[in-house]
Amino acid sequence: MGDFMKTKLVSAIQLQEVEMQEKPADNPQGTKQTHSETFSVEEAVETIGFGRFHILLFIIMGSANIVEAMEIMLLAVVSPEIRCEWRLEDWQVALVSTMVFLGFMVCGVLAGYLADQYGRWKVVFGGFVWSAYFSLLTSFAPSYGWFIFLRSMVGCGVAGVSQGFVLKTEFIPSKYRAILLPLATIFWMLGSMLIIILGMLVVPTLGWRWMIRISVTPSIILLFLFQFIPESARYNVSAGNMAAAVETLQRIAKMNRASLPPGELVEPRVEQRGSLKVLLGPSFRTTSLLLWFSWFVASFTYYGSVLGSSELLEKNLLCLTDPEGEHLVKHRNVDGRCYCIPFQLRDYQTLLISCLGEVALVPVNIGLLNVLGRKMSLTVLQLGAAILFMMLNICTTMFGFTVLLFLLRSLVSMNFNVVYIYTAEVYPTAARSLGMGFCTSFSRIGGMIAPFIAQVLMSQSVILALTPFAVSCVVCALGNFLLPIETRGRALQQSS
Repeated sequence: MGDFMKTKLVSAIQLQEVEMQEKPADNPQGTKQTHSETFSVEEAVETIGFGRFHILLFIIMGSANIVEAMEIMLLAVVSPEIRCEWRLEDWQVALVSTMVFLGFMVCGVLAGYLADQYGRWKVVFGGFVWSAYFSLLTSFAPSYGWFIFLRSMVGCGVAGVSQGFVLKTEFIPSKYRAILLPLATIFWMLGSMLIIILGMLVVPTLGWRWMIRISVTPSIILLFLFQFIPESARYNVSAGNMAAAVETLQRIAKMNRASLPPGELVEPRVEQRGSLKVLLGPSFRTTSLLLWFSWFVASFTYYGSVLGSSELLEKNLLCLTDPEGEHLVKHRNVDGRCYCIPFQLRDYQTLLISCLGEVALVPVNIGLLNVLGRKMSLTVLQLGAAILFMMLNICTTMFGFTVLLFLLRSLVSMNFNVVYIYTAEVYPTAARSLGMGFCTSFSRIGGMIAPFIAQVLMSQSVILALTPFAVSCVVCALGNFLLPIETRGRALQQSS
């Protein structure tokens, strides 16, 4: 019996030793497997893919472009009316647009900083409320001074709304960005057309004040629809709020009938968010400086084309081979300045057709982004815009002018769209909103200068007014070619 017990004891000891030898081999493997079951926000977004959530996002956030377009394009429609009502000089009319862009510029950097610090959703929602409130007040402006002050406040609100582009971009998988983001131009076109149609229908009967009151309606509707859009998961991760990020990603996956990657969402918290050091650090200094100039020119040429076309039509400065009776009435008469030259029906129609140009070439825009990439697309579009600006000096028919304006609006709109996409892709999440804020602020400097070229200098000489736009396009094309980073097909960076 004693030998039997000894044999069992030895067997038990040997079995225990074998198990102890196997566990070290098993544990590291098990530990490795546990640590490998993690994923990032980028991996989650790519795994979930495109689905119903992105359609909802595209519609609601795209509609924010309707509001932004209506507030900006409203200036082109209202200019002839306020010139007549308050007997304004050319520089006073130009100052209206400048004050709007001044508000946008001042609040652009602030909105970007707040979006990186406290979230994109809050800034965009606050921008909706702010711009709608002050736009409504504009319709009750008792004087020219009150009008330009209230419009500058509207520009400040629109700066917050523009951060919606960052919020939208951070939800879209990389291979869909070059398709969905250019398509959002449709909503900008709809906003531009809507304000022109309102001007055509409302201004002759009820006046410009009622047109502004009616134009606030889309903002109010969007305040309710915006509740369906969550805060950016990328922002929540950078702020260390993993629970909110996971909840958002699970909600998106459920709507898209997809699943998150297996494991746990693990990404480090970014302590330095919304820092100018990132934008001007060694990694992004050259990119930031070139982008700021590119945004300046994008806005300068876009609003130059918008306000310039409005000015050419209002003051009948076109060189036409087939002018109609109303186009023979010039801005300056023999006995002094003619203040009241309202838009004719044909002028509204020309503006509508030029708005269509902003989306007619969207397939070309998508093709350029996917074939040439972001940098070369910007270069090609700027060179094309330079040529078309100079072609507006050609004496042609009204149909010929409409075609040239149509193509010009297409190119400057596509350029603006591409520079938006490139900016959202090139900066990391920790500084993406601030980077966009700085860029939009520099763009508004271009928007502030454009009215004085397109609305003041245009009265003196059409070719002198159009030349600065063409030259700036050529210089900017060279700058875009020298951008050091290409973002085509690249994942959005979480940190620098």
